[in-house]
Amino acid sequence: MTAQTAYPNAVSSADVPFNKKPTSLAKIIGTVIGYVAMIACALFVLLPFIWMTLASFKPNNEVFMVPMKWLPSVWHWENYVNIWSDSNMLTWVGNTIFFAICVTFLQVFTGSFAAYGFSKVKFRGRNVLFLIYIATMAVPWQAYMIPQFKILSAIGLSDTRWSIILLQAFGAFGVFMMKQFYDTIPEELSEAARLDGLSEFGIYRRIVLPLSGPSIAALGIITFTNTWNDYMGPLIYLRSPNLYTIQLGLKTFISQNSADYAMIMTGSVMSVLPILVVFLIGQKQFIEGIATSGMKG
Repeated sequence: MTAQTAYPNAVSSADVPFNKKPTSLAKIIGTVIGYVAMIACALFVLLPFIWMTLASFKPNNEVFMVPMKWLPSVWHWENYVNIWSDSNMLTWVGNTIFFAICVTFLQVFTGSFAAYGFSKVKFRGRNVLFLIYIATMAVPWQAYMIPQFKILSAIGLSDTRWSIILLQAFGAFGVFMMKQFYDTIPEELSEAARLDGLSEFGIYRRIVLPLSGPSIAALGIITFTNTWNDYMGPLIYLRSPNLYTIQLGLKTFISQNSADYAMIMTGSVMSVLPILVVFLIGQKQFIEGIATSGMKG
């Protein structure tokens, strides 16, 4: 027996009109203005990158042509082949990828592990120690740059890969970010795991870590981007050309080819493109991680 047969006077959902309030003209205009403003801001931000990308395909004499010419008269696709033979780009990219992956892995591991201790392990002076550790974020790197360089030089790590890796292997920002997320995980999960005999490392590895995927992805993207774009660290610690990162190598390339503007733009695009790809791939996890870490503004 169907519902219509059992209740002949019942009103079908198809017969009920949609109860929608008419949208006011002011709201429509406001929405349109908001979208136009956001599109204008996005174009304003992307305009330098668009110009740089188009300039990398131009002949050298058209890069700074007056009046400005957006599209090249002849597309020089070979610039992206010549940049590898005219510079030591392969070594620069390889070193930068190595540093970015190592630093990202270490910062995610140390940051998440320390954040677990500050969030889930109770010990005397935990809050005071956490505040002191987070307060180091307010100290600019320039304030302790020279003592740090002297320490690494004294133990023989200057001009080695270890100098860059150890320089950025630990970060207070990662600890703060991960702790914000761990504080949202119910304490009952940890207590139940302890009653079942799990150690603190087991709780971290088997319960907390699997739940923190978005936050780890967000921290990984931030760390990878900062390491890839780092210029001051390699400039201070790396002096051997075979250790140069892409940022330091491009600076050398520009000084040696100051008049070859098209190739300079090509190298600049090559340095930005990997970061763009990484962010486009992980943007969903990045946004979710920032939101679940309590850091949305």
